[in-house]
Amino acid sequence: MLTHLLSGDFPRSRLLTGVLLLILLYLATAPFLFPGARALNVAATICVFVVLVASFDLLLGYCGVVSFAHAMFYGIGAYGVAIAMHRLGPTWGAMALGTLAAVALAVLLSFLIALISLRVRAIFYTMMTLAFGAAFGALVLRLSDLTGGDDGRSFRLPAVLMPAFRPFEDDVLGVTVTGKVFVYYLVFAVSLALFLCMLRVVNSRFGRVLEAIRENDFRAEAIGYRTLHYRIAINCLAAAMAACAGVLMALWLRYVGPQTTVGFNVMLNILLMAVIGGLGTVYGAVVGVTLYVVAENYLQALLGGVSAGARGLPLLPELFHPDRWMLWFGLVFVLSVYFFPAGIVGKLRGLRARPA
Repeated sequence: MLTHLLSGDFPRSRLLTGVLLLILLYLATAPFLFPGARALNVAATICVFVVLVASFDLLLGYCGVVSFAHAMFYGIGAYGVAIAMHRLGPTWGAMALGTLAAVALAVLLSFLIALISLRVRAIFYTMMTLAFGAAFGALVLRLSDLTGGDDGRSFRLPAVLMPAFRPFEDDVLGVTVTGKVFVYYLVFAVSLALFLCMLRVVNSRFGRVLEAIRENDFRAEAIGYRTLHYRIAINCLAAAMAACAGVLMALWLRYVGPQTTVGFNVMLNILLMAVIGGLGTVYGAVVGVTLYVVAENYLQALLGGVSAGARGLPLLPELFHPDRWMLWFGLVFVLSVYFFPAGIVGKLRGLRARPA
């Protein structure tokens, strides 16, 4: 059963298996073990970005395609469901329509972009995707009547998913269950299903061909594989997954804006998470996203405690001031790349390359 569920792709490291199980346990029980708003938001963000980063890894890690338009598809998913819910009202039908329209648009645009851009190689393809992403970001700002422009777009969800909804009079395990908890488990369940789906893809014959194209596309084409077709197919699949991640984030926040979806910082974060976790392994997305999101949310508070404890000592309070958290965050990233060139998952698998 477990072999079928994981498509035969086990972590192949006891330490990695333990880390992944801890992350899964944390995400599955977050509303009850960590009921605070910030902790729950961290858990939901991890769920969404695992899907987003894993979908990006399908392109970069498995096929060797560097695309800077991935955040655009994430934004299409978020804006698609937001616009539908805002225009049609907080109904399940509007949610489904917005989701389907967003995924369809993302796949169509990905197909057209790939058809045009994949005929060029290396840096030229990357620059073309960057241009498409920038053009979409400018379009979002221009169509302010539809997207809300710089202010973004807020919307309401069906009543059962709103924070005011309380299905139980009494607390459950000491926690007041609201519609926000239902939204969280919706995000968690869909993210887990999409993750397992991508795990199945990379361990299929299709995934093996992608790896062959990554290693030597000329040889793959020489033995009969139409590499352009495979590249287009994986671009469309990755775009659909990214759009689904955007839908989940929009449902969680009940808001969508240019800085949270289509900004270049989103694309940069995706790339950093993928590199930290390890390219060419779907499990790398889980580890990289968890480490990045937790550090981004709690490193500043940790530095504040260190700075307060070092008060009275020379230099240390200023060095560990919370406003300098980006400096330490950058240092952590540089060290992780230096000591784990194949990513954290690649390093852990290299320590003991046998099934856990």
